[in-house]
Amino acid sequence: MNRELPQLAPALLRQCFAHARAEFPKEACGLLSGPIGQPSSLRVCENDQDRLHAHDPLEFPSDGRTAFRLRFGDVCWLLESLRSQEPVQVVFHSHIDVGADFSADDRRAALSDGQPTYPVDHLIVDVCASGVRGAKLFRFSSSAGAGDFKLVAEYDAEGLRAAR
Repeated sequence: MNRELPQLAPALLRQCFAHARAEFPKEACGLLSGPIGQPSSLRVCENDQDRLHAHDPLEFPSDGRTAFRLRFGDVCWLLESLRSQEPVQVVFHSHIDVGADFSADDRRAALSDGQPTYPVDHLIVDVCASGVRGAKLFRFSSSAGAGDFKLVAEYDAEGLRAAR
C-alpha cells in the first residue's frame, strides 16, 4: 500500500479517547474518515463482540473486554466510503489495561490471506481505569517479504504526536 500517512489532529484523537473512556471496560471502536491524509471525522461504532460471544462462545471465545468486532452496518459504511472523496483511512479500537501494541488477535482480525482486509491503518488506544495513556498508529508493510503491521506514529494522552 502506497498511501499518504494520515495526519491525526489532536482534537480527533481526543474524540477517540473520549469514546474509549466511555466504553471502558469494553474495547471501543470507530472509523476515521475524511480527505486523503487528513481524516477529520470519527464514526463511533458499537463493539459487536459481546453479542457474538453470547450467541456462540465457541466460535467467539473472547468478549468485548479483550476483542472488538465491527457491526455489519459499520463494515458496509467503511466499504462504501472507500469509493468516496472522504474514505475511511483508520480503524480505531482500544485495548484495556494491556498497552497499545498490535496483538496477534489484531493481526488475525485485520488480515485475509496474509493481506490487509481493508486499505486502512489501525489506531490502538491504551485505556485503563484511570484514563487514556496514549495511542499508537500501525500500518501494514510487506517490504521485508512476509508482511506485518509496523508502528508508524505514537500519541500521548493529550493526542499530541510523540517524537520517534
